[in-house]
Parts: sequence; structure tokens; C-alpha cells
Amino acid sequence: MRRRKKGYGGVMFLSILLAAIGGAVYLYTSDAFERDVPDIRIENSGYWNGEAPLKVSIDDQSGIVEYKITLMSGSNQTILSEAKSPAPEKSKQFELQVPARTIGKQTDVVTLEVEARDASRWNFFAGNRAVKRVTLKIDARRPKVGIIANSYKITKGGSALVVFEAEDENLEELYIETSFGRRFKAVPFYASNYYVALIAWPVTAERFRAYVIADDVAGNRAKAYIPLHLQEKQYRVSKIKLSDHFLNGKVSDLAQMYGAPANADMIERFRYVNETMRAQNEELIHNITAKVGDAQIDRFEQQPFYPLRNGQVVASFGDHRLYYYNGAKVSESYHLGLDLASVKMGKIKIQNPADIVFADENGIYGNMPILAHGLGLYTLYGHCSNLNVTQGEHVDAGTHIANTGMTGYAMGDHLHFGVLVQGVEVRPEEWMDKQWIRLNVSDVIKEAKKVIDRRR
Repeated sequence: MRRRKKGYGGVMFLSILLAAIGGAVYLYTSDAFERDVPDIRIENSGYWNGEAPLKVSIDDQSGIVEYKITLMSGSNQTILSEAKSPAPEKSKQFELQVPARTIGKQTDVVTLEVEARDASRWNFFAGNRAVKRVTLKIDARRPKVGIIANSYKITKGGSALVVFEAEDENLEELYIETSFGRRFKAVPFYASNYYVALIAWPVTAERFRAYVIADDVAGNRAKAYIPLHLQEKQYRVSKIKLSDHFLNGKVSDLAQMYGAPANADMIERFRYVNETMRAQNEELIHNITAKVGDAQIDRFEQQPFYPLRNGQVVASFGDHRLYYYNGAKVSESYHLGLDLASVKMGKIKIQNPADIVFADENGIYGNMPILAHGLGLYTLYGHCSNLNVTQGEHVDAGTHIANTGMTGYAMGDHLHFGVLVQGVEVRPEEWMDKQWIRLNVSDVIKEAKKVIDRRR
């Protein structure tokens, strides 16, 4: 009998030990007893303007059951939001508007404190708690922004130049915002707190307005309208009838070469070349030409661009081409360059020094060098028969960079000459006109320098 009791006691002890171990394992592995404190994030730059909403987020695996958000200004404490909830929420986001009376006029610094408790059964069913505080310096002053000089007008499809002042000790972002959703970058100009930018009005945008936008880290924004006279321009609309000979010739060759579906009919192949390939090729161009440096610019002198001696215009910039087959419209495109032709394999020479940022084949554009001239201004030379330059090379004015040809989507020997401003195609005719360059670029820079010099 005694031996049986001893054996029974050992089994009981082992059972209790195993149960204790199992309980401990359960406590340490069960989601109900998770030990991670709530994750509190307060969006801040270290500064606040006293008006922008304060953004807070709280996340937790087991769910949030209690929180409290307090703003402390001097000896004053204001509860911005608090709650206790029996239903746990895994995530909470806040955009807290602070009443103006909460912050005194002479207040320089405030502290935001966030407390949170989760639904975990850890800590004897009390849950995990977290507290986070951030100190914010008050900066309610907007950046100083003012236009110094700009081109008198901008033509639809064309470009313009603007010089402006922007100053703030906590300046965060500076750019030019347009009515068609595109931003243009400005670069430092001539003296501290002055900037210059080339901007463009795309041929496909019906309206144009532009503003200099300056944001500081505290959330203050300043906005200055660029007073440009707008000159509308009507571009040609061309209706082009597609022939079987054309569709089954170069179009078919390009489609096959660049991956059109094998079972595509001739209209589908044309759409592939004119739409899919064109979009891919232009995306490459736009990505390359959207870049603008950060170095200060003191001068920007450009000679008229006329890359082909005795070149005759054979296709205009901005031409809206509508393609028809058997009386039905099948596709469309915009011609965003100027086609020039002279002699077969004519020499292409440049009038301004530049950096070669691309020199390779690019689908419908064939062999195509792209040159960077500074301030976000680029020139493009399509359909070349050969290239005499390589990417990364710097070339001087007068350099023979390539020869005309009919590579890519070209039916005859010519040059597709394109000009781009920060990734936007603009009218080459402007940059080929000495007077236009003087009035809209050179004189604007000279005027801006005089204004800045008087202020020094």
C-alpha cells in the first residue's frame, strides 16, 4: 500500500509540473498574453505651426482598449482625445485639430504626450502600456516668396523662365506648381535665397497657370503667382489614311522586332508600334530629361539651336495625327518634335556645349542621342543613321554628333529634332530663334541680376 501511495504521489507531482510547464508555455506563446507594448507614432519634424493637424497613429497586435492624447503648453495641459473601449481596435489614426486658445501667443515650445493600453492579459490581466512624448518648436511664420523676373509670355507648347526669391530658416520643399498637375524644379541662382527655373506648357494641356510653392518643416506654406501672359496656339490636326503597303512594311518589321503579339493582325501591329512602343520609348525620354541639377547657376547663355545646315521643315511640332483605315479611326498620336531634312546622311552639328546623357537606339526614334544643356533643358536627335558620341561624354559647340537617317519609325532620311524642359516636349522653333532666346531667357536673367544687386 505504501509503495502505491509513493508512486501515486510521483505521478501527481509530474502531472503538476507538466501542467505548470504547459501553462508557462501557453502564457509565453498565446496571443492573449502577448507582451508587445502598443506602437505609437507621432508624425513630426520637430516643428509645428500651431494650426496644422497633429497626426498620431497607434497600433497593437491584441488591440487598443485605452488611450489618451495630451498637449502640454507651459503649465497648461489640454486633452485632445481620450477613450476607454471594451472592444479592442488593432489600429487607430488621429488628425487632431488644436483650438487656437490652447496655445499662448508667446509659446515657443509644446509637448505632445500619447498614452495607450492594449487588450493583452499580460501583467496580471492589466495589459501592456506605452507612453510617447515629442517636443515641438512653434514656427508660425510663412516662408518669404517673391517673383524677381520672368518671361513676359508663354505660348501653348512653349517654355518660359522665372527667377524668384524664397527664404525661410526651416525651408523644406520648393517647387513650381502648375494647373495641369506637373511640378518643375528650381535651382539656386546667383546669390543666396534666389532661384531660377525653366517651365513649360505642354501642347496637350488646355490651360496654364503656375505658382512658386515654398513649404517649411513646420507646415507653413507660401505661394506666389507667376504673372505670364498666355498665348494660345492652334496646332495642326492631320488625318492620315493607312495603306496596306505601309502597314505590311516598316510597321510590321518594327512590331515583330519589338515584341508585338505573334498573332496580331496588321492594325493591331500598327497600334502596338504607334501606341505601346511609343509610350515605352517616350517614358525613357521623359525619365532621362526630367532631371535637373542642384548646382547654383549664375548664367545661362544659349545660342540658337539649328542642328542641320539648310534643313527644311518636313513635319511640324504639335501635329495631332489621327490615323484611319478603311474610313475608321484606328489610332492617334502627337508629333512632339520638328522634322528637318536636307541631304541624305546630313551632318548634325550642335551650337551649344552639352553633356551626352543618352546615345543609343530607342524604338520608334531609332538611333537617338540626348544632350543636356543645363537648367533642365535637353535636346533630342532621332532617326540618326550613325552616332559619333557616347553617353557620359561632354561635347563642345560645333561638334558633329551624328548623321541623319531613317532608323526607327522613319519613312525617309531626316532628323527628328526635339527640345524638352524637365521632361516636357516644347516648341523647338523657340530655341531656334535668337530673338526669342534673348527676350525670354537672356534678358530675364540680366534683369534679375540687376534687381538682386540693388538689394545687396
